[in-house]
Order: sequence, then C-alpha cells, then structure tokens
Amino acid sequence: MQEPLLGAEGPDYDTFPEKPPPSPGDRARVGTLQNKRVFLATFAAVLGNFSFGYALVYTSPVIPALERSLDPDLHLTKSQASWFGSVFTLGAAAGGLSAMILNDLLGRKLSIMFSAVPSAAGYALMAGAHGLWMLLLGRTLTGFAGGLTAACIPVYVSEIAPPGVRGALGATPQLMAVFGSLSLYALGLLLPWRWLAVAGEAPVLIMILLLSFMPNSPRFLLSRGRDEEALQALAWLRGTDVDVHWEFEQIQDNVRRQSSRVSWAEARAPHVCRPITVALLMRLLQQLTGITPILVYLQSIFDSTAVLLPPKDDAAIVGAVRLLSVLIAALTMDLAGRKVLLFVSAAIMFAANLTLGLYIHFGPRPLSPNSTAGLESESWGDLAQPLAAPAGYLTLVPLLATMLFIMGYAMGWGPITWLLMSEVLPLRARGVASGLCVLASWLTAFVLTKSFLPVVSTFGLQVPFFFFAAICLVSLVFTGCCVPETKGRSLEQIESFFRTGRRSFLR
Repeated sequence: MQEPLLGAEGPDYDTFPEKPPPSPGDRARVGTLQNKRVFLATFAAVLGNFSFGYALVYTSPVIPALERSLDPDLHLTKSQASWFGSVFTLGAAAGGLSAMILNDLLGRKLSIMFSAVPSAAGYALMAGAHGLWMLLLGRTLTGFAGGLTAACIPVYVSEIAPPGVRGALGATPQLMAVFGSLSLYALGLLLPWRWLAVAGEAPVLIMILLLSFMPNSPRFLLSRGRDEEALQALAWLRGTDVDVHWEFEQIQDNVRRQSSRVSWAEARAPHVCRPITVALLMRLLQQLTGITPILVYLQSIFDSTAVLLPPKDDAAIVGAVRLLSVLIAALTMDLAGRKVLLFVSAAIMFAANLTLGLYIHFGPRPLSPNSTAGLESESWGDLAQPLAAPAGYLTLVPLLATMLFIMGYAMGWGPITWLLMSEVLPLRARGVASGLCVLASWLTAFVLTKSFLPVVSTFGLQVPFFFFAAICLVSLVFTGCCVPETKGRSLEQIESFFRTGRRSFLR
C-alpha cells in the first residue's frame, strides 16, 4: 500500500529523524549563524521582492486619483480601472513562465538581476504616462519583473541558507514584499501618483548594485559543472573559519544524482509529481483566499463601506499590520513549524472573510460613496440595506476585519507558501516547477482581480468575501492532509522523504 504523503508523528512513523547525529555539517550550520554574509546576500536578493510588493499595490491610491482626474487621456472608467488593477497579474504570469527557462539558463542570481530591466522601464512609463496605454504597459512590465523575481528569489534564498535559519530567511521575500507595500501606502499619503512611480526606481537600482557583489547559488554552480566556483561560493557564504567540505559533499552528491533535467515521463513518478502538486496547489489556494484583489482594491473597498477613518489611512494601517505579522512569522517559523502557522493562518483568514461578508451584507452603508472610486453604486447594492453615515464603533469592523485577514495571511499562507515551494521542489525540476507554480498562481490572481469588480457590481461586495472564506476552510483540510513539516531539515532530506515516502537518508 502506498505510503501517505504526511505521516503522523510517533515511533512507528517519523517523517524525518528529529535530531540527526552530530556531523561537520552541524558545525558549519553554527558558523553560518555567526557569518553575516549569507544575510547580506539574502537582503540583496529580496530587494526585488520589495519592488514587487510596491508595484503590486501601486493601484490602491492611484485608481481613485485617476478616476477623479480631469485629464480625459488619463481618466479611468470602471472597466479601465479593472484592467489597470489586473494587468499586473498577467505580466506576473508571463514573468513566471520566463522563469521556467531563465532560472536554469542564467541561474538564480542573474535572473533576479535581469528583472531590473522591465521593472525600471515599467516605472518610467507610469511616471511619464500621457495615456492609458502607457499606464497598462508600465503595469504589465512591473508585473513581469514581479513574476520573475517571485519564482527566482525564494529558490536562491533557500539554496544559500543553512537549515537552521532557512525558515527565517525564507520568510524574508514575503517580509520585503510587505514592506514594499507599506512603503507605497505611506508614500501615497504624501506624494502624487507620478512621483510614486519615480520612487519605485530606487530599490531596483540598489538591488542591482548589491547583487553584483554576491555569489551565485552553490547548487546551481554545481549543476553546471563549476565545482571550484561552487566551493568558493559556499565558503564565502559560510565564512572562512568554517569547514564546509561536509556540506559541500552532500550538495555535490545530490546534484550528481540529478545531473540531467527531469523528463515528462519522470515527472509522472510519485517522488517528482507529489512535491510539485503540493507546491502548485498551495500557490493556487494562496491566491484563492483573495489576497491579491483585496490588496489591489484595498482603498476602493474601504471607499465602498461605512468606515470611521479615511480610506487612505485605513490602507496604511493595514499595511503596517501586515508588516508586523510577517515579522512574527519570520521569528516563529523555525520554532513553531510550518504546519502550525498554516493552520492558524487559515483559521484567522476564514474568520476575517466571514466577518467582512456578514458586515457588508447586514451592516450599514455609507450615506454616499466616499469617492468616485466606490465599488458599488446605489443601483448595484442591496437597496434594502439601511443607509448610514460612517460613525460609531460598528464602522471599525471593515478595518479590524481586514487587519485580521492581512495578519492571518502574512503570518502563514503568505510567507510559508513561498518557502515550501522552494523547499519541496526536487532540484532537477526546481527551476521549471517554480516557474510553473508562479505562472499558475498569477493566472489565478488575474482571473480573481479582473472579475472582482464585475462580481461586486452584479452580486454585491459581500459575495467575494463569502467565497474567500470557503476557500480558507479548504486550505485547512489541505494543510492537514497533504503538507509535510519541513522545519529544520536540509533540502536533501526533504527530497529524500518524497523519494522514499518515510525516513531521510541522512541519519
């Protein structure tokens, strides 16, 4: 009988050995904690995620501004606003598709650096836009860069990080993306929309400068037969005072056993297709929780509900809560484990989406839309709902529920999905499979983001939130049935688990 993907803990079934015997690799791991170079290399790479998070929510303050614009070439209708908000995800899907080739052709580091070209060009187009086509093209280019970095950066970080801190470092891509979004929300309170695009160029330039001095992934270098360069890169990352030969030999052995690319026939083998399926389904469920349309239309959602604070302030507050939640996840991921945080995350998101849906359906509506960016007009909403001016503590519910949702997402399904994708994918298929996961993820995000406004117009704002709540319940079941615990395990141990179905080859 086939072994289950996830084994229950106990003496008769141990997914991974809890404490591998002491080895030179353990000493190398300790040395890495004292070596700050691996943290510097991680920081240089995840600046791409900062730019990604900044670009993703760029439309939140910009759509309301352009809907009020007196320039006929830049004034956005509802249909145009939905395209402006969603076309980023199409670009991200194309970026994920290109990562399937570039990740293994150029390597992780050079692929991240290459993303700076479309990113810088996209921001320049939006900063100097004189028509809708420039806005859409700029948004698409920044989305392409975001999709490329989304596939490459988690792989790069996981391959340079030691097991002891891979959870914390694996959360940094999401952490920097959240920090980028928060920066956009904060700057949106101060700067006009064109200068927001100009400000987006800065992290791109800093990323290029820092990455120029960072090494490539030792695993990628070994896969290209550049053994001496790989050893030098590993020694640089771990520190000159650390003996890296044990770790190098383990990586080298794993790379040699997988020196050729996986074929379509091999891809159907359980030890290959199971981790790819787990990573792919996690990315799909991550998007189906509603995170992308909520972030893209965050200010417009607040515009369309009875809220106590100005929508711009609400968006900035939510961004700050999101950053704090990712920090908590980064600090606890290697202590509590991935699965515990995924369970807690999905439960919190379910409660938040259900609360938002119920509030919108039964609660008060604004006396009049706060701005032309409102998602529903009088004729679209439920006319039986009571009209109320945004006053009283009840009108804090949309802000508090959204904060709760963002907190739940950011402490689990946000960072851990990216981390697990880079952890469970087999080395031979890692470049292609990570690109496939990003492609599927962003195509899903496009469908959700593009359909969000039409669904709201037809059925009401509460319907998407009820759907997102149902998906969160599915995520709870999926986590319990299909997601393995990878805390404290090397990439080679994780891959061995999917190959053998039981214990790691590292004893």
